[in-house]
Amino acid sequence: MQDNIIDAIGMLGTLMVILAYYLLQLERIDPKSLGYNVMNLMGAILLFISLCFNFNLASLVIEVFWIGASVIGLWKYWRRHAAIKV
Repeated sequence: MQDNIIDAIGMLGTLMVILAYYLLQLERIDPKSLGYNVMNLMGAILLFISLCFNFNLASLVIEVFWIGASVIGLWKYWRRHAAIKV
């Protein structure tokens, strides 16, 4: 039962990352938008969680970098919007 839940968490993460990429390629989402960066971050976090149970070093490394890239994107988004409010 627990394996099924972990697999579902990983698949949801995969779906979120793939959906963000497809929306980007279809020009339905801006790569600088909050939505794009949040989808990538949440997807990467869910994949990271599943990898903690079903370990794969190469996948874990890429998810850590994907989380880092998403955090940078969110930081830049908030910095841009903070500058507009001032």
